Amino acid sequence: MLLEPRLVKLSTRTGVEVRRTLPNAKLRRIGAWVFVDHFGPTAQTDGMVVAAHPHTGLQTMTWLFEGLVEHRDSVGSVQTIEPGQLNLMTAGRGISHSELSQRGPSAMHAAQLWIALPEATRNAAPSFQHLASLPELPLSAGATGSLLVGELLGVRSPAQVHSPLLAAELSLVAGSVLKLPVDSGFEHGVLVVAGEALVNGEQVALTELSFAAAGQATLRLEAIGSEPLKVLLIGGAPFDEPIVMWWNFIARTHDEIVQLRAAWNNYEHAEADGSFGMIDGAPALFSTFDDRVGGWIPAPDLPNVVLRPRV
Repeated sequence: MLLEPRLVKLSTRTGVEVRRTLPNAKLRRIGAWVFVDHFGPTAQTDGMVVAAHPHTGLQTMTWLFEGLVEHRDSVGSVQTIEPGQLNLMTAGRGISHSELSQRGPSAMHAAQLWIALPEATRNAAPSFQHLASLPELPLSAGATGSLLVGELLGVRSPAQVHSPLLAAELSLVAGSVLKLPVDSGFEHGVLVVAGEALVNGEQVALTELSFAAAGQATLRLEAIGSEPLKVLLIGGAPFDEPIVMWWNFIARTHDEIVQLRAAWNNYEHAEADGSFGMIDGAPALFSTFDDRVGGWIPAPDLPNVVLRPRV
C-alpha cells in the first residue's frame, strides 16, 4: 500500500514545509507508530520555532537529516540534537516542551514521529532520552544504516520504548539493492526522504511511504534513478488498543481529552495540579530562550462531536 503525504502548515514552524503520512485516510498506524511528519529540506530563513505545547499518552521521536534543534521540556531537559542523534521524549501522564532550530546549518531536514503508549505505561512519569550515537547495521555492499529503535540483524538500540518496535535509517547508493530480513510479525513502513525507491517492487517517490502488512519476512529496497536513496524504516507488532488522538494528546475517551484540554489552557492550573509542569520554571516561553519564541500554544476548540476511540 502506498501512502501519499498531505501538506500541513504549522504556524509555529515558520517557513518549514511539513508533509504528514500518518495518520492517513488509508491507514491510521504502523505498529504503535501513529504519527509521521517529514519536514524539509528547507533553507533556514526563519527556521523552526515551536513554542511550549503539551503531550500525553505518547512518545515523540525526533531524527535529523540536516540542521540543529534545541529541545527543552518540563522535566528539565535542555538538549541540542544533531544529525545522527536521537531524541526520544516520553510524555506519559503529561509533559510540555518546545523546539527551536539553531542558527548555523543552511537547511532543516528532519522527521518527527509519535508512538502510542500502551495502557500499562500511558500514565507513567514523563521522561526524556537523548542518544548521541546509535549502532550501525551490518548491511550488504552499497548500503549503510543506523538502528534507531528496536532490534534488527542481531543489533539492538538502547532507545527505551514500551511495545515491540523498529526504526532505522537506511542509505543505498544509486542502482543498489538491499534484501533486508525483518520480523514477519511486524507491520512495516518505508518513508523515502531522499531519492526514489522500489519497495517490494512498488515505486515510491520522495516523501511517500510504502506500507507492508505483517507476514513478510523480507523487505526488498532498490535505489532507482541517478540519486542515492535514503529511507526511514519503521515497524512494530500490530497495536490493537483503541485510542483517541486529538491535537497533541493521546487518551482513551472523549472525557479525558476534555479534561486535558482544560488543564493545558489554564496553564497555571496545569502547574498546580502537576499535569504538564513548566519549562525553565516559567509559564511563558521564553524571552530568555530566544527572541524568536514567545508565549505558549493554546489547545484549539474541540469539534462539536464526541471523539470516539479508534483501533
